[in-house]
Amino acid sequence: MNDAHGFLAVGADARQFLTVGAVARLADVSVRTLHHYDAVGLVVPSGRTGAGYRTYSDDDVERLFAVLAYRELGFPLDEIRTLLDDPAADALTHLRRQRDALADRIDHLQAMATAVDTLIEERTMGQQPTPDQLREIWGDDWTGEKYEDEARERWGETDAWAQSRERTARFTTDDWTTIKADTEALEADCAAAMAAGVRPGDPAANALAERHRLSIDRFYDCDHAMQVCVSGMYVADERFRAHYDARAEGLAQWLVDVIAANAAEHGA
Repeated sequence: MNDAHGFLAVGADARQFLTVGAVARLADVSVRTLHHYDAVGLVVPSGRTGAGYRTYSDDDVERLFAVLAYRELGFPLDEIRTLLDDPAADALTHLRRQRDALADRIDHLQAMATAVDTLIEERTMGQQPTPDQLREIWGDDWTGEKYEDEARERWGETDAWAQSRERTARFTTDDWTTIKADTEALEADCAAAMAAGVRPGDPAANALAERHRLSIDRFYDCDHAMQVCVSGMYVADERFRAHYDARAEGLAQWLVDVIAANAAEHGA
């Protein structure tokens, strides 16, 4: 029978299985995601209630967390299924493989995240308009000169920097004014959505995540994986966290979570 936590006792030995809702809460994923993983054969619940509803065993939950770890590393679903179905690989093998992949990516992702956030958030790349004009447009938010040397020293040799320099060199004062208005509108809409209880993975949240990604895409090509890297600095760097949380307490973390959930929907 069901208990208050969504557990089910099934079989003669009264083993406990988790319902779909309980697993969704445990893994912090949507029920829709679990249904999708079931439909594509990635994580298939192995138990059933007397009414025929599927339930998750400990092994099923362990497989789910392995899937989520691989997803976090950017593996596509088909490749994850191939890896997990490898009869020569056990749970420890997967953990070691994931740890090695994480170690390889941590420094690179951290550098990329800092680079793209510095490029976008500090608006240091434009040759037009002049710094005085930008200060007039952005008012108290303009801090470009303060961090321009830092950004150039760290990321002046990156492709993102070069692409941003090329694109922003063509921006006019009107372009920057539009960017400021769009940015303010996006941040206000994000704060309103958070206050209204919109959760990461909700359609409204995904739409906001796409608006955020396209705002970055003005400056350089930004896919969903890159967007996740960018958003990481919203909580890792106190300057950016303070900027978002000044609009609404907790907005920085909420936006990071929204972007991650939307990226997962797109296989990133």
